[in-house]
Amino acid sequence: MTPRLLIIGCGDVGLRVLKLLAGRWRVFALTSSPHRAAALRAAGAVPLPGNLDEPATLARLAGLADWVLHLAPPARDGDVDARTRNLLAALARRPPAALVYASTTGVYGDCGGAFIDETRASNPATDRARRRVDAEGQLRAFGRRHGTRVSLLRIPGIYARDREGGHPRERLARGTPVLRREDDVFTNHIQADDLARACLLALLRGLPQRAVNVCDDSQLLMGDYFDLAADLAGLARPARITRAEAAEAMSPMQLSFWSESRRLRNDRLKRELRLALRYPTPRDGL
Repeated sequence: MTPRLLIIGCGDVGLRVLKLLAGRWRVFALTSSPHRAAALRAAGAVPLPGNLDEPATLARLAGLADWVLHLAPPARDGDVDARTRNLLAALARRPPAALVYASTTGVYGDCGGAFIDETRASNPATDRARRRVDAEGQLRAFGRRHGTRVSLLRIPGIYARDREGGHPRERLARGTPVLRREDDVFTNHIQADDLARACLLALLRGLPQRAVNVCDDSQLLMGDYFDLAADLAGLARPARITRAEAAEAMSPMQLSFWSESRRLRNDRLKRELRLALRYPTPRDGL
């Protein structure tokens, strides 16, 4: 029997998953944008009209596929993820065998640059991270209640040369500064194609109700990451500023990324999902 997969939020990463499958699976893609239907169909998916903010549009999802890949972000407001709640209410009528959710490493909050693994307690510092923690809790409870094997992929910064907005060159071209070394924070990354492969492997091999850090092997300060990207792209390295100068020049959103520092371990990614990274460092991927 041909495997049946439902993708929720089939953007850049979802399209990369479709490319990996190359028509070997029957794939359905939920979309709230009618103009995307042709592109999804061309990529190999059956487009399904529906909106996670409108529960009545989700009724047809129940029992549609044995596997679900949930890549859709929460809404922009609040500290709970109503979209995931609406999705799970629809799926509960005929639960899937496996569900993979694209979460964020922001659930850990600031770790002071320490090395951490998935046993680190969640400590979200922003509303957007709190929405992800809420979604993770909903999904774990759903998995335990319905016997669905749920994998929570905790994802850092996604990049790729061919990903819109996913290459540092745009920021470098704008001349956006970075923190001076003594104020800098550790940042983590994953190349988009490696992430797509991790999504598929989690569907096949993920352990029940298990979180997995999906990151590469690098341990870079954020400024060093942008210096590397500048050198590889033949652009000027960004200016370095103090944290006090950043507080005056940057938006709250930009500052939030400079207020958290952590170095992620990816042992579960390699041991349990058995992913061999094609791009183990940003130097390989950029």
